[in-house]
Amino acid sequence: MAKIFVTRLIPDAGLKLLREAGHEVVVSEKDGVLTKAELISQLQAGNYDAVPCLLTDKIDAEVLAAVPQAKIFANYAVGIDNVDLAAAKAKNVLISNTPGVLTDAVAEHAFTLLLAVAKRVAEADRYTRAGKYQGWAPLLLLGTELAGKTLGVVGLGRIGSRLAHFAARGFEMKVVYYDVARNEEFEKNYNAKYESEVEAVLKQADYISIHVPLLDSTRHLINADRLKLMKPTAVLVNTSRGPVIDEAALVEALKSGTIRGAGLDVYEHEPALAPELATLDNVILTPHTASATEETRQAMSRLAAENILAALGGQTPPNLVK
Repeated sequence: MAKIFVTRLIPDAGLKLLREAGHEVVVSEKDGVLTKAELISQLQAGNYDAVPCLLTDKIDAEVLAAVPQAKIFANYAVGIDNVDLAAAKAKNVLISNTPGVLTDAVAEHAFTLLLAVAKRVAEADRYTRAGKYQGWAPLLLLGTELAGKTLGVVGLGRIGSRLAHFAARGFEMKVVYYDVARNEEFEKNYNAKYESEVEAVLKQADYISIHVPLLDSTRHLINADRLKLMKPTAVLVNTSRGPVIDEAALVEALKSGTIRGAGLDVYEHEPALAPELATLDNVILTPHTASATEETRQAMSRLAAENILAALGGQTPPNLVK
């Protein structure tokens, strides 16, 4: 029997798998994110063999050292920017993630933000609730359409390509994309256009959705200069990682009319927002809930558990991060 520490309560599908396999599962009792000191203290006290962790947990050399016998840290997320991979490799600790199972949920959320900003849904909801609606008017809260417009996808991984599928098949949108690797089969299937530079996508697109991992090369990928390349009618959506966008620069672009609007699910200094961001009518803000569906969060829990069971059994986890 192995001892497993879960840094925060997650859906029970994976926890059941671990317990049914005969392992002892301890879940943090704190209602919220453990501080680094709290996490280290919990790990040192338990002599754990595996740790399902969350993207809000910073897994560095000190945290890894607190539980030297652990075989695996199973990240309950796709992104692994919260984990020091070099430190994990040095300590011979396996790191896994949960890709694939949240593709549809995040792509749907990104498309929801595109539609909501274009149709001014949140703004119209606030207007109506405030009792301002006095009847139909020809110029009231005019939005824009998606059909026939150009979608720019920055990062054509699982989620970006799924979003492009929704756009091209459902709304007959044109698709232009940037990625570090060209996908000619995707271009053929969706009549999509590849650009080798991000700037070219930003200049062409009416709607832009960001789907890149957070790396040194993608931090502030969308900055003041690149925002100025976009059409004044453009809408920007981000469901990847907050620091990919220079949030202060985005606020200025939204205030000045450099772009029409934005939809954000992630933030540069999460959970804090850049000053004035929450006061703007032309941005829709959701609290990092793009993958927050019952189906997806349970699937993520199962996948994290399967990674742990494989590692404890001496096998390669199905989603081992190289």
